[in-house]
Amino acid sequence: MGIKENVRMILSEIPPNVTVVAAAKTRSIEEIVESVEAGIEHIGENYVQEAWKVASALKGLCKLHMIGHLQRNKVRRAVEIFDMIQSVDSLKLAMEIDKRAGAIGKTMPVLIEINSGREPQKSGVMPEQLFTLLDQLSALKNIKIEGLMTMGPVLESPEKLRPYFRLTRRLFEEAMKYSGGNIEMKWLSMGMSDSYLIAIEEGANMVRIGTKIYGPRAYEIHK
Repeated sequence: MGIKENVRMILSEIPPNVTVVAAAKTRSIEEIVESVEAGIEHIGENYVQEAWKVASALKGLCKLHMIGHLQRNKVRRAVEIFDMIQSVDSLKLAMEIDKRAGAIGKTMPVLIEINSGREPQKSGVMPEQLFTLLDQLSALKNIKIEGLMTMGPVLESPEKLRPYFRLTRRLFEEAMKYSGGNIEMKWLSMGMSDSYLIAIEEGANMVRIGTKIYGPRAYEIHK
């Protein structure tokens, strides 16, 4: 099936309250435009430079999400481009986003990334550190904390991701008690192409889907 057929199939099988973010890393502008024409309203990018090209080409036709690790030296441009940053994982990064957003009169929606698998090689806040971080972030005036995101470990079976999704959902529900001021827990971003249906069963209302929309990336085909 092509991109448009893939999008229509995905949108038909998920509940209406679930938002699909099309993970568009390495995809061409033409592919991204095709997915937007099929009904995708949110595009996820891993790199600021790629997102800049998408933003220039689509000019407000979709919302852009930063779903990859964000370096602090890229924050200024990221704040200009993105509608949401899903990968906040430290007070220093959040403070830089807050500063840069304030400089252009913007309130930046963000999600806190949870390292649900406690993997040292991955970014994300350790589960037990979340609530301390929320306390610290509550003082920042130019960001809006709107939920949590997790990747989960790479496992041979998507079913084995359930404990990590459940952990993140429990944290999300607990974090709702912090709502007020710049904290409004609305989004639980979990699940990718092989696991989005499981993630939805475990409470996700935002999923990040790439291969299931666009097909395998060129470098995956030629491995």
